[in-house]
Amino acid sequence: MSALPGSPGTSRSPAERRPILEAAGITKRFVKRLDLAGKIARRLGSSIHEETVHAVDGVDLTVGAGEVVGLVGESGCGKSTFGRMVAGILPPTEGTLRFDGKPVWRDGRVAAKETALAIQMIFQDPFASLDPRMRVEEIIGEAPRVHGLVPRSGIADYVAETMLRVGLDPDFRRRYAHQFSGGQRQRIGIARALAVQPRFLVCDEAIAALDVSIQAQVINLFMDLRQDLDLTYLFISHDLSVVEHIADRVVIMYLGRVVEIAATEDIFDAPNHPYTQALLSEVPRIELRKRSYHPVKGEIPSPLDPPPGCHFHPRCPHATARCSAERPALREIAPARWSACHLNDGS
Repeated sequence: MSALPGSPGTSRSPAERRPILEAAGITKRFVKRLDLAGKIARRLGSSIHEETVHAVDGVDLTVGAGEVVGLVGESGCGKSTFGRMVAGILPPTEGTLRFDGKPVWRDGRVAAKETALAIQMIFQDPFASLDPRMRVEEIIGEAPRVHGLVPRSGIADYVAETMLRVGLDPDFRRRYAHQFSGGQRQRIGIARALAVQPRFLVCDEAIAALDVSIQAQVINLFMDLRQDLDLTYLFISHDLSVVEHIADRVVIMYLGRVVEIAATEDIFDAPNHPYTQALLSEVPRIELRKRSYHPVKGEIPSPLDPPPGCHFHPRCPHATARCSAERPALREIAPARWSACHLNDGS
Protein backbone atom coordinates (compact mmCIF):
# COMPACT_ATOMS: atom_id res chain seq x y z
CA MET A 1 0.00 0.00 0.00
CA SER A 2 1.36 3.43 -0.91
CA ALA A 3 2.21 5.92 1.81
CA LEU A 4 -0.15 8.67 2.83
CA PRO A 5 0.67 12.14 1.48
CA GLY A 6 3.47 13.65 3.47
CA SER A 7 4.15 10.55 5.54
CA PRO A 8 7.61 10.17 7.13
CA GLY A 9 10.16 8.13 5.24
CA THR A 10 10.94 4.50 5.83
CA SER A 11 14.41 5.41 7.07
CA ARG A 12 12.91 6.72 10.32
CA SER A 13 12.76 4.66 13.48
CA PRO A 14 9.54 2.69 14.11
CA ALA A 15 8.41 5.25 16.70
CA GLU A 16 8.82 8.11 14.23
CA ARG A 17 7.13 6.24 11.39
CA ARG A 18 3.96 5.64 13.42
CA PRO A 19 1.48 8.33 12.36
CA ILE A 20 0.38 10.52 15.24
CA LEU A 21 -1.32 13.29 13.23
CA GLU A 22 -3.15 12.73 9.94
CA ALA A 23 -4.71 15.58 7.95
CA ALA A 24 -6.79 14.71 4.90
CA GLY A 25 -8.26 17.40 2.64
CA ILE A 26 -8.15 20.05 5.37
CA THR A 27 -9.78 23.25 4.14
CA LYS A 28 -10.62 26.49 5.93
CA ARG A 29 -12.67 29.29 4.45
CA PHE A 30 -13.62 32.51 6.20
CA VAL A 31 -16.79 34.15 4.88
CA LYS A 32 -17.40 37.87 5.42
CA ARG A 33 -21.17 38.26 5.53
CA LEU A 34 -22.89 41.38 4.27
CA ASP A 35 -24.06 43.79 6.93
CA LEU A 36 -27.43 45.54 6.73
CA ALA A 37 -26.09 48.35 4.55
CA GLY A 38 -24.54 45.82 2.20
CA LYS A 39 -27.77 43.85 1.90
CA ILE A 40 -29.72 47.01 1.11
CA ALA A 41 -27.13 48.06 -1.47
CA ARG A 42 -27.34 44.68 -3.17
CA ARG A 43 -31.16 44.89 -3.34
CA LEU A 44 -30.79 48.27 -4.99
CA GLY A 45 -28.66 46.73 -7.72
CA SER A 46 -25.14 47.00 -6.35
CA SER A 47 -22.68 44.26 -7.31
CA ILE A 48 -21.50 43.97 -3.70
CA HIS A 49 -21.32 40.38 -2.49
CA GLU A 50 -20.08 38.22 0.37
CA GLU A 51 -16.33 37.70 0.39
CA THR A 52 -14.67 34.33 1.03
CA VAL A 53 -11.07 33.98 2.16
CA HIS A 54 -9.60 30.65 1.05
CA ALA A 55 -7.12 30.35 3.91
CA VAL A 56 -6.33 26.63 3.66
CA ASP A 57 -7.17 24.59 0.58
CA GLY A 58 -7.14 20.80 0.76
CA VAL A 59 -4.04 20.07 2.82
CA ASP A 60 -2.91 16.44 3.19
CA LEU A 61 -0.19 15.77 5.74
CA THR A 62 0.92 13.00 8.07
CA VAL A 63 3.25 13.60 11.02
CA GLY A 64 5.06 10.71 12.68
CA ALA A 65 5.44 10.41 16.43
CA GLY A 66 8.65 12.04 17.62
CA GLU A 67 9.14 14.10 14.46
CA VAL A 68 9.79 17.79 14.08
CA VAL A 69 8.01 18.96 10.94
CA GLY A 70 8.76 22.49 9.76
CA LEU A 71 5.89 24.29 8.01
CA VAL A 72 7.22 27.11 5.83
CA GLY A 73 5.68 29.74 3.56
CA GLU A 74 5.20 33.44 2.97
CA SER A 75 2.95 35.51 5.21
CA GLY A 76 -0.69 34.84 4.42
CA CYS A 77 -0.14 31.35 3.04
CA GLY A 78 -2.36 29.75 5.70
CA LYS A 79 0.26 28.02 7.84
CA SER A 80 -0.90 29.60 11.10
CA THR A 81 -4.53 28.83 10.28
CA PHE A 82 -3.60 25.21 9.67
CA GLY A 83 -1.74 25.13 12.99
CA ARG A 84 -4.79 26.46 14.82
CA MET A 85 -6.98 23.75 13.32
CA VAL A 86 -4.48 21.11 14.44
CA ALA A 87 -4.42 22.63 17.94
CA GLY A 88 -8.20 22.58 18.27
CA ILE A 89 -8.66 26.35 18.13
CA LEU A 90 -10.32 26.68 14.70
CA PRO A 91 -12.62 24.01 13.23
CA PRO A 92 -11.92 23.03 9.60
CA THR A 93 -14.53 23.85 6.96
CA GLU A 94 -13.84 20.55 5.22
CA GLY A 95 -11.59 17.54 5.67
CA THR A 96 -10.60 15.36 8.60
CA LEU A 97 -7.93 15.64 11.27
CA ARG A 98 -7.01 12.57 13.27
CA PHE A 99 -4.70 12.42 16.28
CA ASP A 100 -3.49 8.98 17.30
CA GLY A 101 -6.20 7.50 15.07
CA LYS A 102 -9.01 9.48 16.70
CA PRO A 103 -10.81 12.52 15.21
CA VAL A 104 -9.72 15.90 16.52
CA TRP A 105 -12.99 17.59 15.54
CA ARG A 106 -16.62 16.44 15.71
CA ASP A 107 -19.56 18.71 14.83
CA GLY A 108 -17.41 21.83 15.06
CA ARG A 109 -16.06 21.01 18.52
CA VAL A 110 -12.94 19.26 19.76
CA ALA A 111 -13.91 15.61 19.95
CA ALA A 112 -12.34 14.72 23.31
CA LYS A 113 -10.71 16.44 26.28
CA GLU A 114 -7.77 14.06 26.02
CA THR A 115 -7.07 15.28 22.48
CA ALA A 116 -7.40 18.93 23.50
CA LEU A 117 -4.80 18.41 26.23
CA ALA A 118 -2.48 16.28 24.10
CA ILE A 119 -2.08 19.00 21.44
CA GLN A 120 -0.92 22.39 22.69
CA MET A 121 0.04 25.57 20.87
CA ILE A 122 2.81 28.08 21.54
CA PHE A 123 2.13 31.47 20.01
CA GLN A 124 4.32 34.05 18.31
CA ASP A 125 3.78 36.98 20.66
CA PRO A 126 4.90 35.94 24.15
CA PHE A 127 3.18 38.96 25.72
CA ALA A 128 -0.19 39.09 23.96
CA SER A 129 -0.74 35.36 24.60
CA LEU A 130 -0.37 35.75 28.40
CA ASP A 131 -3.07 37.22 30.65
CA PRO A 132 -1.55 40.40 32.16
CA ARG A 133 -3.80 40.10 35.23
CA MET A 134 -2.58 36.63 36.19
CA ARG A 135 0.57 35.75 38.07
CA VAL A 136 2.92 33.22 36.53
CA GLU A 137 1.91 30.54 39.01
CA GLU A 138 -1.71 30.96 37.89
CA ILE A 139 -0.83 31.01 34.18
CA ILE A 140 1.05 27.73 34.48
CA GLY A 141 -0.98 26.04 37.19
CA GLU A 142 -4.58 26.83 36.22
CA ALA A 143 -5.07 24.23 33.46
CA PRO A 144 -3.54 21.21 35.27
CA ARG A 145 -5.60 22.06 38.34
CA VAL A 146 -8.88 22.53 36.43
CA HIS A 147 -8.42 19.31 34.45
CA GLY A 148 -7.49 17.31 37.52
CA LEU A 149 -3.97 16.47 36.38
CA VAL A 150 -2.48 17.63 39.69
CA PRO A 151 -4.18 17.82 43.11
CA ARG A 152 -4.65 21.30 44.53
CA SER A 153 -2.19 20.54 47.30
CA GLY A 154 0.54 19.74 44.78
CA ILE A 155 0.10 22.67 42.40
CA ALA A 156 2.83 24.84 43.93
CA ASP A 157 5.48 22.12 43.60
CA TYR A 158 4.26 21.21 40.11
CA VAL A 159 4.50 24.82 38.92
CA ALA A 160 8.01 25.12 40.39
CA GLU A 161 9.09 21.91 38.66
CA THR A 162 7.65 23.05 35.33
CA MET A 163 9.35 26.44 35.60
CA LEU A 164 12.70 24.79 36.28
CA ARG A 165 12.22 22.55 33.25
CA VAL A 166 11.99 25.58 30.93
CA GLY A 167 14.80 27.51 32.62
CA LEU A 168 12.80 29.86 34.86
CA ASP A 169 13.46 30.60 38.52
CA PRO A 170 10.48 29.37 40.62
CA ASP A 171 11.10 32.26 43.01
CA PHE A 172 9.56 34.50 40.35
CA ARG A 173 6.25 32.62 40.21
CA ARG A 174 4.37 35.44 41.96
CA ARG A 175 5.34 37.96 39.29
CA TYR A 176 3.19 39.13 36.38
CA ALA A 177 4.06 38.64 32.72
CA HIS A 178 5.08 42.27 32.15
CA GLN A 179 7.83 41.87 34.74
CA PHE A 180 9.72 39.44 32.50
CA SER A 181 11.82 39.87 29.37
CA GLY A 182 10.59 38.65 25.98
CA GLY A 183 12.59 35.43 26.17
CA GLN A 184 11.35 34.74 29.69
CA ARG A 185 7.75 35.37 28.63
CA GLN A 186 8.12 32.85 25.84
CA ARG A 187 9.43 30.33 28.35
CA ILE A 188 6.31 31.01 30.43
CA GLY A 189 4.20 30.22 27.36
CA ILE A 190 6.13 27.00 26.85
CA ALA A 191 5.70 26.08 30.52
CA ARG A 192 1.95 26.72 30.27
CA ALA A 193 1.75 24.34 27.32
CA LEU A 194 3.87 21.67 29.06
CA ALA A 195 1.83 21.88 32.26
CA VAL A 196 -0.97 19.75 30.77
CA GLN A 197 1.52 17.04 29.74
CA PRO A 198 1.03 17.28 25.95
CA ARG A 199 2.43 14.95 23.33
CA PHE A 200 2.25 17.31 20.36
CA LEU A 201 3.25 20.99 20.24
CA VAL A 202 2.24 23.42 17.50
CA CYS A 203 4.86 26.20 17.57
CA ASP A 204 3.53 29.17 15.59
CA GLU A 205 6.51 31.46 14.86
CA ALA A 206 7.47 30.74 18.45
CA ILE A 207 10.86 32.49 18.23
CA ALA A 208 10.14 35.16 15.61
CA ALA A 209 9.60 37.95 18.16
CA LEU A 210 12.83 37.23 20.06
CA ASP A 211 16.35 38.56 19.70
CA VAL A 212 18.71 36.31 17.74
CA SER A 213 20.72 35.33 20.82
CA ILE A 214 17.54 34.42 22.69
CA GLN A 215 16.25 32.50 19.67
CA ALA A 216 19.17 30.10 19.92
CA GLN A 217 18.43 29.47 23.60
CA VAL A 218 14.77 28.75 22.95
CA ILE A 219 15.57 26.45 20.01
CA ASN A 220 17.93 24.49 22.27
CA LEU A 221 15.17 24.32 24.88
CA PHE A 222 12.76 22.88 22.30
CA MET A 223 15.28 20.23 21.35
CA ASP A 224 15.96 19.30 24.98
CA LEU A 225 12.23 19.02 25.68
CA ARG A 226 11.77 16.85 22.61
CA GLN A 227 14.41 14.46 23.91
CA ASP A 228 13.28 14.47 27.54
CA LEU A 229 9.51 14.31 27.00
CA ASP A 230 9.28 12.46 23.66
CA LEU A 231 7.42 15.37 22.04
CA THR A 232 6.33 15.83 18.45
CA TYR A 233 6.44 19.31 16.89
CA LEU A 234 4.73 21.12 14.06
CA PHE A 235 7.14 24.06 13.83
CA ILE A 236 5.62 26.93 11.84
CA SER A 237 8.13 29.51 10.66
CA HIS A 238 9.11 31.80 7.80
CA ASP A 239 12.78 31.60 8.82
CA LEU A 240 14.37 28.94 6.66
CA SER A 241 17.63 28.93 8.60
CA VAL A 242 15.80 28.05 11.81
CA VAL A 243 13.78 25.33 10.10
CA GLU A 244 16.93 23.86 8.56
CA HIS A 245 18.40 23.56 12.04
CA ILE A 246 15.42 22.17 13.93
CA ALA A 247 13.25 20.13 11.52
CA ASP A 248 13.42 16.50 10.38
CA ARG A 249 11.13 17.23 7.44
CA VAL A 250 9.96 20.43 5.77
CA VAL A 251 6.53 21.21 4.37
CA ILE A 252 6.37 24.12 1.91
CA MET A 253 3.02 25.90 1.72
CA TYR A 254 1.83 28.44 -0.83
CA LEU A 255 -1.53 30.24 -0.80
CA GLY A 256 -3.28 27.60 1.29
CA ARG A 257 -1.81 24.54 -0.45
CA VAL A 258 1.10 22.25 0.29
CA VAL A 259 3.46 22.28 -2.70
CA GLU A 260 6.39 20.19 -1.45
CA ILE A 261 7.29 17.83 1.40
CA ALA A 262 10.69 16.25 1.91
CA ALA A 263 13.40 15.52 4.43
CA THR A 264 15.15 18.72 5.47
CA GLU A 265 18.44 17.88 3.79
CA ASP A 266 16.66 17.00 0.54
CA ILE A 267 14.71 20.25 0.50
CA PHE A 268 17.82 22.38 1.03
CA ASP A 269 20.12 20.36 -1.24
CA ALA A 270 17.77 19.87 -4.20
CA PRO A 271 14.38 21.64 -4.02
CA ASN A 272 11.89 20.30 -6.56
CA HIS A 273 8.97 22.73 -6.74
CA PRO A 274 9.67 26.08 -8.47
CA TYR A 275 8.34 27.95 -5.44
CA THR A 276 10.69 26.07 -3.12
CA GLN A 277 13.55 26.77 -5.51
CA ALA A 278 12.69 30.47 -5.50
CA LEU A 279 12.55 30.62 -1.71
CA LEU A 280 15.83 28.81 -1.16
CA SER A 281 17.69 30.68 -3.88
CA GLU A 282 17.35 33.82 -1.79
CA VAL A 283 18.68 32.39 1.46
CA PRO A 284 22.00 34.16 2.17
CA ARG A 285 24.96 31.80 2.45
CA ILE A 286 28.60 32.54 3.26
CA GLU A 287 29.91 30.72 0.19
CA LEU A 288 27.72 32.93 -2.03
CA ARG A 289 28.63 36.25 -0.39
CA LYS A 290 29.22 38.09 -3.71
CA ARG A 291 25.85 37.19 -5.13
CA SER A 292 23.03 39.74 -5.38
CA TYR A 293 19.70 38.60 -4.00
CA HIS A 294 16.20 39.34 -5.23
CA PRO A 295 12.80 38.48 -3.74
CA VAL A 296 10.46 36.00 -5.39
CA LYS A 297 9.04 37.80 -8.41
CA GLY A 298 5.51 39.14 -8.20
CA GLU A 299 3.13 39.48 -5.30
CA ILE A 300 1.39 36.59 -3.59
CA PRO A 301 -2.21 36.59 -4.93
CA SER A 302 -5.11 37.41 -2.66
CA PRO A 303 -6.76 34.45 -0.91
CA LEU A 304 -10.05 36.22 -1.72
CA ASP A 305 -9.52 35.37 -5.39
CA PRO A 306 -6.80 32.74 -5.80
CA PRO A 307 -5.65 31.95 -9.35
CA PRO A 308 -7.04 28.84 -11.05
CA GLY A 309 -4.95 25.75 -11.62
CA CYS A 310 -1.62 25.93 -9.83
CA HIS A 311 -1.74 28.91 -7.47
CA PHE A 312 1.92 29.67 -8.15
CA HIS A 313 1.64 29.85 -11.95
CA PRO A 314 1.41 33.70 -12.16
CA ARG A 315 4.87 33.92 -10.54
CA CYS A 316 6.43 30.75 -11.93
CA PRO A 317 9.11 31.04 -14.66
CA HIS A 318 8.22 27.53 -15.92
CA ALA A 319 4.43 27.96 -16.14
CA THR A 320 2.55 26.47 -19.09
CA ALA A 321 -1.06 26.63 -20.23
CA ARG A 322 -1.75 23.48 -18.21
CA CYS A 323 -0.58 25.18 -15.02
CA SER A 324 -3.25 27.89 -15.31
CA ALA A 325 -6.04 25.36 -15.93
CA GLU A 326 -5.32 22.24 -13.87
CA ARG A 327 -4.43 21.92 -10.21
CA PRO A 328 -1.34 19.72 -9.80
CA ALA A 329 -1.75 16.83 -7.38
CA LEU A 330 0.60 16.41 -4.45
CA ARG A 331 2.22 13.10 -5.30
CA GLU A 332 5.26 11.07 -4.36
CA ILE A 333 8.10 11.75 -6.80
CA ALA A 334 10.73 9.80 -4.85
CA PRO A 335 10.72 7.75 -1.64
CA ALA A 336 9.30 9.97 1.15
CA ARG A 337 9.38 12.99 -1.17
CA TRP A 338 6.23 14.76 -2.35
CA SER A 339 5.68 17.62 -4.78
CA ALA A 340 2.75 19.29 -6.53
CA CYS A 341 4.06 20.38 -9.93
CA HIS A 342 3.14 19.45 -13.49
CA LEU A 343 6.84 19.50 -14.41
CA ASN A 344 7.19 16.19 -12.60
CA ASP A 345 4.83 14.63 -15.18
CA GLY A 346 7.19 15.46 -18.03
CA SER A 347 4.42 17.38 -19.80
